[in-house]
Amino acid sequence: MIKGFVFDLDGVLTDTAEYHYLAWQELGGKMGIAFDRVFNEQLKGISRMDSLERILKYGNKSRAYTEDEKTALANEKNEDYKKLITNISPADLLPGISELLKELKAADIQLALASASKNGPIILKRLGIENLFDTIVDPASLTHGKPDPEIFIKGAEQLGLRPDECVGVEDAEAGIEAINAAGMFSVGVGSKESMKAADLFVTDTSELNVRDILTAAANWSHKEQKGSF
Repeated sequence: MIKGFVFDLDGVLTDTAEYHYLAWQELGGKMGIAFDRVFNEQLKGISRMDSLERILKYGNKSRAYTEDEKTALANEKNEDYKKLITNISPADLLPGISELLKELKAADIQLALASASKNGPIILKRLGIENLFDTIVDPASLTHGKPDPEIFIKGAEQLGLRPDECVGVEDAEAGIEAINAAGMFSVGVGSKESMKAADLFVTDTSELNVRDILTAAANWSHKEQKGSF
């Protein structure tokens, strides 16, 4: 029986990807590394330091900075990003998300945030939905980033639930891989191709339906149990 939902943030609850892109581009310009939106897709769903490493590798500058300098660069990007997100409001919730969260809470289903973004708490507050979440996984407490399942396993633990009692919701391939590896029912938001590994997928957040998800998760659970004999 599903008792909890573990949500990613960007692309699921709201879309701050554009702000991340602009902040990374600003930093890239200072480092002499230009990249486009196609490359930026590789940065979705992964941590700030992992994103920086990918940018440096893309610009053939992986060895151009010390670890301390890399940390300073990542912090600089984050400060630019935080300035860009100051205008986020409840109006920036993606279609159908407000209704989805309220319906889940009405059904006594617990909610956790499992985002690689250390700004998750700030963004939830600006979106006006922080009171709906029972727990937030602190990315700083993690050893591994997505696609490792650690963040989703921890989300379930913080809710006091087993992974198979939870649904994970993601929009990135690395995130879906992490949910599946955690042993959760995975719901993907995106194209059929990019979400091919998800147990259930929708092309848009407005299509997320509590009844449909719980029904599909129940059937998945029965299959899992049947397969364990």
